Amino acid sequence: MNRRHLLALSLGTLGLAACSEKAAAPAAFVGIDITGADYAKGFSLTDHNGKLRTLADFKGKVVVVFFGFTQCPDVCPTSMSELAEAKRLLGPDGDRLQGIFISIDPERDTPEIMQQYMANFDPSFLALYAAPDALPEVAKSYKIYYKKVNGPTPTSYSMDHSAGSYVYDPQGRIRLYNRYGSGAPALAADVKKLLAGA
Repeated sequence: MNRRHLLALSLGTLGLAACSEKAAAPAAFVGIDITGADYAKGFSLTDHNGKLRTLADFKGKVVVVFFGFTQCPDVCPTSMSELAEAKRLLGPDGDRLQGIFISIDPERDTPEIMQQYMANFDPSFLALYAAPDALPEVAKSYKIYYKKVNGPTPTSYSMDHSAGSYVYDPQGRIRLYNRYGSGAPALAADVKKLLAGA
């Protein structure tokens, strides 16, 4: 084999290697890829209808979990509105997106209040409740920060809290951390990739 043939063969092999590497490259997500994280493993909490819920209930769907409180003035309604908009942007695949809101204010967020709050965004979204003594452990398992900030009266307090969302794939594996304010199109694009098997 002469030098020219050897060079052509080598370049062809390199080309094939490059193609196969390109095809096997992981999907690029907008959210932070936390696949395999040793936290945010799941939940076992009661929803606003009084039913115990776990990730297994939503197998086959992408689940987005957000921690907040119903009297939140801006971060929570913005995040839930973006989630509802992402569901709308997915079209027919929107039915395969499950929004979950976990309250960090069990003193005020009753099931009735949470049900009404979810109805403002999407009737399929669920609000989950942890008892006051169980909430710290749930928050810790998600690396969520929250703190009560006193107001002028005992019931007019606010809550400081982490503002991102956790995204699970249809097999119930934690995959992404979605930063606050990333926008509905970015979230919808990531959900679409996870639904496609990324």
